[in-house]
Amino acid sequence: MTGRSEEVQVIQPVVLCGGSGTRLWPLSRADRPKPFLPLLDERTLFQQTLDRLNEGGLFAEPLIVAGEKHVPLVEQQAGDYSLIVEPAARNTAPAIALAAARVEPDTILLVCPSDHHIADRQAFLEAVAKAQGLARDGKLVCFGIEPDRPETGYGYIEKGESLGEGHKVARFVEKPDEATAQAYLESGRFAWNSGMFVFRAGTFMDELARHRPEMAKAARQAVENGSEDGAQFHPESSAFTRINGESVDYALMENTAHAAIVSADIGWSDIGDWNSLMNAREAAGLDLLADGTRTIDADGVMTVGMDRRISVVGLDNVIVVVDGEDVLVLSRDAAQAVKNLATDKSE
Repeated sequence: MTGRSEEVQVIQPVVLCGGSGTRLWPLSRADRPKPFLPLLDERTLFQQTLDRLNEGGLFAEPLIVAGEKHVPLVEQQAGDYSLIVEPAARNTAPAIALAAARVEPDTILLVCPSDHHIADRQAFLEAVAKAQGLARDGKLVCFGIEPDRPETGYGYIEKGESLGEGHKVARFVEKPDEATAQAYLESGRFAWNSGMFVFRAGTFMDELARHRPEMAKAARQAVENGSEDGAQFHPESSAFTRINGESVDYALMENTAHAAIVSADIGWSDIGDWNSLMNAREAAGLDLLADGTRTIDADGVMTVGMDRRISVVGLDNVIVVVDGEDVLVLSRDAAQAVKNLATDKSE
């Protein structure tokens, strides 16, 4: 996992696993969150992520970061990969810090969530190459997805002045209302925040120490005092659990003066809710109806059923999900609200 200083440098992918399983309830749950579900083909989103990183000339073997309760799923679906086992869930900034503290400072890291869909693999690799150049120059690079609609479910990044293959980040903005999202779309200056990053491990840790010194210190201590068990690395629990959990956006990217953005037209979706999944399936030309589904006078329907026959009559733009004893019926426009009724006791 040691970085190299020459111009063509092998990149160390860091794959973040986890999730609370609420936005794709009832199919996704705390004990089987979205990354580990086969939502677009027979491979899970996690497995598809690893497949994208199978470029021996460009990437080292991925380093996976996951919580203890998801280790069996990781091992079942990925095999014997290097794995950092988080002692507790503390959000993305501490998880990335564990990985950054485990490698040499000059290592270029590519941080990838394990539950995103990317349709254009070649465009993804090209975006990584652009980001790598900026990362070597000390930038913390995020991938910005060019918006094609006024999406209210994503955070946005405003692009500043040109910077090599990308731009400086002018600012990060929260999920907007529809009118604001429309203004962002029309301006041409804003991109969706994909949650993927490229930077030198040392740059990340230095900036984290500047803006969140206690988090950086605790992460380093957790790594220094951790232990190895085969392919697994267990950070020292007492140091890590002192950390107040925070996303990498809040902890670092919104505070650093070294943030940059590379535009990435890669066919991206975070599959963040049932409507996003329906859009991704439509774009991929996949069947929207589960086996045995019957529809009459119904349009714009997706059904997901686990060994159940589903019938939809006289309804448009609805999604029906059946999982065990749980049945969810929602309009496409209401997909973001599903997280509010994920009442499974395991979550």
